[in-house]
Amino acid sequence: MHPILFKIGPVTIYTYGFLMAVAILSAILITVKRGEKRGFSKDSIYDIAFYGIIGGIVGAKLLYIIAEAPTLFKNPKAIIYMLTSGFVVYGALIGGVLAAYIYCKVKGLNFIRYFDLTAPAIAFAQGIGRIGCLGAGCCYGRETNSIFGIVFKISPFAPNGVKLIPTQIISSIGNFAFFLILIWFAKKERKDGQVAGLYMILYSVGRFIIEFFRGDFRGNVGMLSTSQFISIIIFIIAIKFLKK
Repeated sequence: MHPILFKIGPVTIYTYGFLMAVAILSAILITVKRGEKRGFSKDSIYDIAFYGIIGGIVGAKLLYIIAEAPTLFKNPKAIIYMLTSGFVVYGALIGGVLAAYIYCKVKGLNFIRYFDLTAPAIAFAQGIGRIGCLGAGCCYGRETNSIFGIVFKISPFAPNGVKLIPTQIISSIGNFAFFLILIWFAKKERKDGQVAGLYMILYSVGRFIIEFFRGDFRGNVGMLSTSQFISIIIFIIAIKFLKK
């Protein structure tokens, strides 16, 4: 909708980047606030957030390159563009969680308990992040004649002047709903891994469904999009978390 949020002299503030920063900061603040009530180390939360962000950026970029591998094989020079643009949310999640796991392992912390603590905040951050996607026009939906369709006019990603399914809005609302569900679920004493498991189930199912309405290319594994394939794996892992 509005890729550029505002300009200050020669400095351009992009909507996507700004809201991603807001999303990350919000997730950290929510986690710290919830962690203080539950006796978690504030320093450990900040450290996990730091390494999680780095792991998330690396994971998002790697999965993007993997998903775009067919293009890369046809045009190796495209790697330059891929290194400077394009991210995959699932890659960020996997990379961030892996980095957090390694940190907890090294420091002798209970990773599952920290994952439980962070899960609602991750969902909230994803809700904000999808608003950023709406601003940039990425992660757009298929063409539609529905009255609920949206039209981009200056997006560098979505086809402009065409009514599209508002997948970004749907995803954002869904993630905020997941946040509320997880906060409610976590109010009662739960076994380690159950809050994280519920988050993974909610997100994987929601992501699997929304993929049917996406119009941008995201790679594929057989008849499934890359994200749908990963969603199935995440769902299976989540079931094991809930059974603990």
